[in-house]
Amino acid sequence: MTVAKNQESERSLEDLLETLQPRLRGVLATFRIPFEDAEDLLQQSVLTFLMKRDEIKDPSRWLVGTLRNRCLMYWRSRRRRLYESVDAAILESFAEPEQPAQERFDLVQDLKGVLRKLSPRCRSILRLRYGLGCDPSETAERMGYRSSGIYKIIERCLAGLTRRLIAVGIVAPGTAAGKPASGRSG
Repeated sequence: MTVAKNQESERSLEDLLETLQPRLRGVLATFRIPFEDAEDLLQQSVLTFLMKRDEIKDPSRWLVGTLRNRCLMYWRSRRRRLYESVDAAILESFAEPEQPAQERFDLVQDLKGVLRKLSPRCRSILRLRYGLGCDPSETAERMGYRSSGIYKIIERCLAGLTRRLIAVGIVAPGTAAGKPASGRSG
């Protein structure tokens, strides 16, 4: 009896996925998920669906919504990795002791010029975070923000800084602070 029930359950899942295939592809296309990652996101969504199947009232809607949420999380994660790589590259560029004094001076002057173009809030946050070496929670405390929200603000400030660094040619598009991106882009 359970073998027949399992086969029926597998068939109903196959039918559901076949019916939803155009909508699921549409979600993946809307979010411009690379092919090599799209299959993983879909598999994660289906696996979660299988684990929670008994609790789900509308499987079609739930599966499409879950895939949409996974796509959002995918891009947030990629953006965060980009900002972290810029973050690390900026810190590394100031930590290199063997860099010639004139080159370091020029880099610092260029960076100061770009920082002047940022909003006062972003300048203060980046100065605290990277100039004074405060951790995110300390930066939040000094700026009067909640610790839970400071990461988003730091990301936005780093995004603005990255755009300006690219615009003036200090950082080439697709690289982190002039260093080639390694492996998968992030």
